Amino acid sequence: MTSRAIRGWYLVHKWSSLICTAFLLMLCVTGLPLIFHDEIDALSGHDAGRSAGPPSSSDAAGLKTLDEMAARALAARLGDVPVFMAFDNESPLLTVTTAPRPDSPASAMTVQLFNRATGAPMGEAREDGVMGFILQLHTDMFLGLPGMLFLGGMGLLFVVAIVSGVFLYAPFMRKLPFGTLRRSRSARLKWLDYHNLLGITALAWMTVVGVTGIINTLATPITQLWQMNELAEMTRAYGDRAPLPPAQYGSLDRAMAAARKALPGNNPQFIAFPGGAFSSKHHYAVFFQGATPLTERALTPALIDARTGELTDARPMPWYMLALTYSQPLHFGDYGGLPLKILWALLTSFTIVVLGSGLYLWLGKHRTPLAARVREVESGGETVPAE
Repeated sequence: MTSRAIRGWYLVHKWSSLICTAFLLMLCVTGLPLIFHDEIDALSGHDAGRSAGPPSSSDAAGLKTLDEMAARALAARLGDVPVFMAFDNESPLLTVTTAPRPDSPASAMTVQLFNRATGAPMGEAREDGVMGFILQLHTDMFLGLPGMLFLGGMGLLFVVAIVSGVFLYAPFMRKLPFGTLRRSRSARLKWLDYHNLLGITALAWMTVVGVTGIINTLATPITQLWQMNELAEMTRAYGDRAPLPPAQYGSLDRAMAAARKALPGNNPQFIAFPGGAFSSKHHYAVFFQGATPLTERALTPALIDARTGELTDARPMPWYMLALTYSQPLHFGDYGGLPLKILWALLTSFTIVVLGSGLYLWLGKHRTPLAARVREVESGGETVPAE
């Protein structure tokens, strides 16, 4: 690589890193407890607030009907309308989300937890306390969509810093064995070696987490794109109709039966009621997940006419929605059990050291001429005098 190319990559690496470092450190520190969110909730007794649902079909023996569970939720929140009903395949629990209006913001929604085997309420599911604060800070810094998009920009700079760092790593390590740590030399050279070693070790992981983090920050515009394209096409015949009022919603159990018939062999994950972000103004949208570990993250919606209970359409999600769906668990290592979470936490710790050492290296010699920096890269750190 020529000196001119090294100079360009150095400047890209320097400024992309400096701009995003403080925010990346915040994301790493807040991300560490979020990796173990489920385990922390279980230890603190808050795991009952997670969305869970019946292990099999809507007419499973001993389980209350979906219509009955929706009625109980609405009776507890007079004046609200249903927004979501969520399931999983591990317990008889389900959640029913209600709000004053179908298009109410998340802050106005109430999530009630029920035991579907008995019909008994299990309280409200809340994401509050310390973990709720950490999650909100990590997601959008309490700024909503602008905060999410800003963090997405920081993630993009992080990926640029990773790529430029790789291009600098190659000439720097040309004369050095892999894993070299010159701890007997200057403090700056020692931390430069740590910075390079941990950075290249966690390279693939940092890239994956950075890219999935960027995708996650685009959740709102990605969902809106799906609404404008696929969802609008699926419900084109209903375009001129007035929104269906909640008083005219038909049977949930009938809708679920029609959806299961259209998508056999899949498991329902949640139902989106008419008027919300994941449905039209006239349909129950029943979202199914695959029955295998590979397909359980790939959601397929079946749109059921909420008045008649008849199927309107069912089709797989487009690639960009699948990218969002898969990026969310991948970002936190939430698909391989506790061993993978421990690995995610270890690599997050590596990243904290990489970010911190990079900041230390800049603060220590940020007045060094650029030409000397280039010679330092070319020589593996040998040409810059030790401090």
